[in-house]
Amino acid sequence: MDSIDKYAMERSIGFKERRYIEELRILTKATAFDCLIDDRFERIIYVIKPGDMGLAIGKSGDNIKKMSRVLGKRIEMVEFAEDREQFVANMFKPAEVSAVRFGADDEPVTVIVPDKGDFGIAIGKNGSTIEKARQLVHRFYGKEVGDIAVPEEEVL
Repeated sequence: MDSIDKYAMERSIGFKERRYIEELRILTKATAFDCLIDDRFERIIYVIKPGDMGLAIGKSGDNIKKMSRVLGKRIEMVEFAEDREQFVANMFKPAEVSAVRFGADDEPVTVIVPDKGDFGIAIGKNGSTIEKARQLVHRFYGKEVGDIAVPEEEVL
């Protein structure tokens, strides 16, 4: 059993989410493993099969725009990765993430960004990006997202 199947067994996807996943498949031919409805930020977050992001987004973002019109909500997509650190880094795109640290079972996940410019992008407008990561990390790994850190500049 691959890890995607393992994650699918640990999550429960409701009727509405299944409908949204099917709508994505019909409109874009892309496959989504999961879908979160985030009412706070009025958006739908899809977890896309590795390699299907181009299909899901479409030329010049046309598929995302079409999905947004059809579903009446903002659409965001995160590409799944077998490597959990890479998957977490994908959640923060377009911010650059230099490291993701999974601590012990009860410790939160720490995300390291290379500079202050990426820090703001990683947080997102009104905290939307970090909230997306919090929801997905909890859903997939049962952990919390702790700090987003910028390495201290070395003093010579």
